[in-house]
Amino acid sequence: MASTLRSSAARRIFAATKPTSAIRLLPQTRVAAFHASQQHQILPPGPQVVHGTVNDPVPVPIANATHGSYHWAFERIIALGMIPLTVAPFAAGTANPALDAALGTALVLHSHIGFDACVTDYFPKRQYAKTRTFMVWLLRASTITAAVGLFSIQTNDVGLTEGIKRFWRA
Repeated sequence: MASTLRSSAARRIFAATKPTSAIRLLPQTRVAAFHASQQHQILPPGPQVVHGTVNDPVPVPIANATHGSYHWAFERIIALGMIPLTVAPFAAGTANPALDAALGTALVLHSHIGFDACVTDYFPKRQYAKTRTFMVWLLRASTITAAVGLFSIQTNDVGLTEGIKRFWRA
């Protein structure tokens, strides 16, 4: 009798649950109840214009040493030179104005080259000529402002590395 009750109770429990074969085999797409943000394009795609005909040759740009391997090598030299210039003042424990000046100059040059690459990549001259010109001049003004600010910190205040030390400890 006990085995009969157990089997009927087990049948009722297993009958109430869904068998694994009843699980949906088709993929489902989940739809959110609301959307937290909308998709906005910052800059719409520029006009798709072909200058000339399809059979015209591609214009070859004029060779310029500042856009070739010399430019790349100069960027790498500045980036590698910043490593000892960053570590040396903190490792030595003394504030040296020459090291501060070299670090400030390398920092400004490195930042300018990096942001110039961003402007070149994101604002092509053939599509956004006016925007690119504006961004280049904005970058130049920002670079000069940063250089004047670092010069002011170096000459009228405690210096670049000492200022970083104080800021780090604050």
